[in-house]
Amino acid sequence: MEERKGFFGRLVEGLVKTRQSIAAGIDGVFQGFSAIDEDFYEELEETLIRGDIGIMTTMSIVGDLRAKVKEQHIKDPVACRELLKSGMKAQMDLGDNAYEFENRKSVILVIGVNGVGKTTSIGKLAGQLRESGKTVMLAAADTFRAAAMEQLGEWAKRAGAEFVGGAQGADPSAVIFDAVSAAKARGTDVLICDTAGRLHNKKNLMEELKKMNRIIEKEYPDCYRETLVVLDGTTGQNALAQAKQFMEVADVTGIILTKLDGTAKGGIAVAIQSELGLPVKYIGLGEQIDDLQKFDAGEFIDALFA
Repeated sequence: MEERKGFFGRLVEGLVKTRQSIAAGIDGVFQGFSAIDEDFYEELEETLIRGDIGIMTTMSIVGDLRAKVKEQHIKDPVACRELLKSGMKAQMDLGDNAYEFENRKSVILVIGVNGVGKTTSIGKLAGQLRESGKTVMLAAADTFRAAAMEQLGEWAKRAGAEFVGGAQGADPSAVIFDAVSAAKARGTDVLICDTAGRLHNKKNLMEELKKMNRIIEKEYPDCYRETLVVLDGTTGQNALAQAKQFMEVADVTGIILTKLDGTAKGGIAVAIQSELGLPVKYIGLGEQIDDLQKFDAGEFIDALFA
């Protein structure tokens, strides 16, 4: 319980810029209108869209609010606050957001463009899994970026995880093959693979990911699979566009959303879960190893309105 309270406190603190952008704007709308009319709904829509919640998600949230206001004969705008919160939670509800890879022999492919915090997120995740008693191996299959292997090797040391790498410019799939073989032989609980995330050539990226997937399927058919995309929360709608592009080339199972503590665009978490139907599995709220946290949509909305 203490841990959850501590996390909620950090979430409230980490979302301060987003809260100032969204919740403060929403409260301004509720308090600035004496009646619930078309102008009220338009102002609310604008505030949500400005907060990077996205047009489609906003229309759905406000549409739901309109229906409830009518159904419950609500006249006072201030009374809409809790209705809006519950509507936003409903938009983000994807059912059971399982972390099955913690309980089975698993391989996780991690994708993301340079600069989003991909390597750091992998390192933090590895550290947390190690702390929970799991054996972890990191595979440096982003062989095109010179610093990627060194950074991942450093994180492996820090987390107490095993490490498999190759020479710079080596075939990434060869690294995956070596890592899968080693993970199987050693009975490693979780193998996390850092992959290249260049989007300038979708065809090459697609072929590379297909090849990696074929190797894992052939060499380790019994493992549980995850493909996580790392997105930078500070980029707002750009993050949503990136997620859509990655979904075209990979069977994405979840999102890691980083740098939420430094942005007013945290509303993008609502848009991602609602519009893409993809679970945000982890959020990054700082630099420390435990600042990568499992995502809870209900707590996120509560912290947003705290």
